[in-house]
Amino acid sequence: MTLTRRTLIAGTAAVTAGLIVEAPAQAAPEQAAPKQAAPAKDHLLRRATFGATPRSLAEVNRLGATAWLERQLDPARIDDPVCDRILARLPLANATPAAVRAALPQHSYEGFRQLGKAAVARAVWSERQLFESVAAFWANHLHVAVPSSGVWDTRGDYDATVIRKHTFGRFADMLKASARHPAMLTYLDQRSSAKAHPNENYARELMELHTVGLIHDESDVQDAARLLTGMTVGRSGDYTYDASRHATGRVDIVGFRHANDRADGESAALAFLDHLAGHPATARTVARKLCVRFVADEPPAALVTRLAQVYLDNGTAIVPVLRALFTSAEFAASAGQKTRTPFEDLVATVRVLGLGPDADGVKGLDALHDILVEAGNAPFRWAPPNGFPDVAAAWASPATFLIRCNLHLNLASGWYPKQLTRPADLLGSLVPVLPATYGGLIDALAIRLIGAALPPAHTAAVLSVAEKTPNSPLDRSLAGHVPYLIALVLDAPSFQQR
Repeated sequence: MTLTRRTLIAGTAAVTAGLIVEAPAQAAPEQAAPKQAAPAKDHLLRRATFGATPRSLAEVNRLGATAWLERQLDPARIDDPVCDRILARLPLANATPAAVRAALPQHSYEGFRQLGKAAVARAVWSERQLFESVAAFWANHLHVAVPSSGVWDTRGDYDATVIRKHTFGRFADMLKASARHPAMLTYLDQRSSAKAHPNENYARELMELHTVGLIHDESDVQDAARLLTGMTVGRSGDYTYDASRHATGRVDIVGFRHANDRADGESAALAFLDHLAGHPATARTVARKLCVRFVADEPPAALVTRLAQVYLDNGTAIVPVLRALFTSAEFAASAGQKTRTPFEDLVATVRVLGLGPDADGVKGLDALHDILVEAGNAPFRWAPPNGFPDVAAAWASPATFLIRCNLHLNLASGWYPKQLTRPADLLGSLVPVLPATYGGLIDALAIRLIGAALPPAHTAAVLSVAEKTPNSPLDRSLAGHVPYLIALVLDAPSFQQR
């Protein structure tokens, strides 16, 4: 039998039957008072990183899950030379607005592209995997779309000085930094808000998406919009407070009451942001979204409640919340309850195959970014202000599945992108000692790539593409089959689980 794209896809469909219609496994019954415990190592790596590698597996086995988690929660301790070298090739990714304006023509998309490529590079090659996972979470929560009008020169700085600066800090500080950054003020129209015509867009999303959720009413939005007037962008393109634009008058907003009787209302606005950050409803919003990201599409209610209290008890500090999440009984019981997005699938594939960055330049990184643009999941490229969805159903379409299949084959075969560095012997790097049979080979590949052997029916489906059975001895045709077999193992439903 000659392998073609048609026969490969047919085999893939057999392997992945049910992938896009399976519901996540049901959560284990909630415990009344679960104790903290060291999470299972492989499960922790699936959730706290963008995909396990031999290096991360060796590290977590050497340190133990608890010590590995603590090390990741202190990223300053972790050297990151490979990622640092790549980022040096993307000087505008997190550049200051002044540096971007000096380097690019007005409204250029180059800063956006470098920012997106930097996000891919960090996810794939950074050793600070938990930090990058949480930074991506916050970027999605306090979302400023890329590209979007008017932020060509400020979006990279927003990533650096708002999201990344406060990723492991206090949410209250991040929220206030976001509210005073020209990228957010431009994206949600706050820069055009003035006392004669307060713009309600930022005030509404600030409460509905960023903090308390849908507990406010229209009068809360109107009062918040008035209170926030004066926070704007000056002629220099930087944040400024313009007291002449501020609308005074008493406000009453989800429990925040203030006379708002001073022309300079910035201190009142910042007090309001602190109030929102420390509100119990915000604690539940943050806790629930973190659980959706790291635990399950439908998170356990008891865990959300406990994490919300940890958030409040620690003054909106995020590290204690993360520590409580990853050491919870609910997290330990959540294996199989999250599905990788296209972004996570691409990153995990590059990581597990041991592919490296371009030896020179960023052409391969360009290609990875463009694949994600086609898949609709490139970093920051979600137009609405609510950020990318993080549940399986949002990414369960035949088109998305086909993109994943093509990606796996292109990367396994080295067809595209060619610029990424590869092991000289890909199969040898994955399976150093070849077994005697094709069935043994698929088992070895699955254990290396996914962490467990495939079900017998899936193994048989993979081998049917090469007209082999599990008992067929390895033969001279193996070399021609290798990239297809690797790709089909990566197509399996168990690789799609995070």
